[in-house]
Amino acid sequence: MKIHYFALLAVVSLLSFGAIAGCSGSTTSQAPSSPTAEVASNPCAAKSNPCAAKPNPCAAKSNPCAAKSNPCAAKSNPCAAKPNPCAAKAKSVGAPLAQELQGKPVVVDVFATWCPACKNIAPTLSQLKKDYDGKVHFVVLDVSDKSTTSEAEATAKKLGLSQFLEMNKAQTGSLTIVNPATGEILAQHRNNANLADYTSVLDAALKQ
Repeated sequence: MKIHYFALLAVVSLLSFGAIAGCSGSTTSQAPSSPTAEVASNPCAAKSNPCAAKPNPCAAKSNPCAAKSNPCAAKSNPCAAKPNPCAAKAKSVGAPLAQELQGKPVVVDVFATWCPACKNIAPTLSQLKKDYDGKVHFVVLDVSDKSTTSEAEATAKKLGLSQFLEMNKAQTGSLTIVNPATGEILAQHRNNANLADYTSVLDAALKQ
């Protein structure tokens, strides 16, 4: 009896297991789509951006002008170092003139026989000597050659014009009006034949 009972139980168990296996086999499981299948369906998905891997050809290029210094920056002003030729002109002969020149304005003529400017202003100087005869002292410093220059230096030393001559040896054809009491230079012109430029200064000096 027990044998029949266990045999029946075994048959029932086998039938149950078969039913379960059949049910599970009949169920179709849908596997998730693989990445390969998804890529195949989207034609653009597998294509990477062709420009993404390429570096910007301009990014690596530095500004060709950035490293170049301003060619003018290092250049100093060519005029800045040049002294003003007018500023260098002395306003004084250095000291009051000799006693024999006191009381009258003094006109100093730096002269040379070979100087074209001297010839140009000769008529003006001649007219001044006529107009101011006895009112103005006229001093001629002749630097035509070594001999006359030595004499001019001796005269300049005697009259208190040594410093003036040293600074104006090369200024032939110049006329300089000096206040003898102070040594102040009232006017100085080179190769200037305009008579009024001298008379205006001399007249003002004589009124003082």
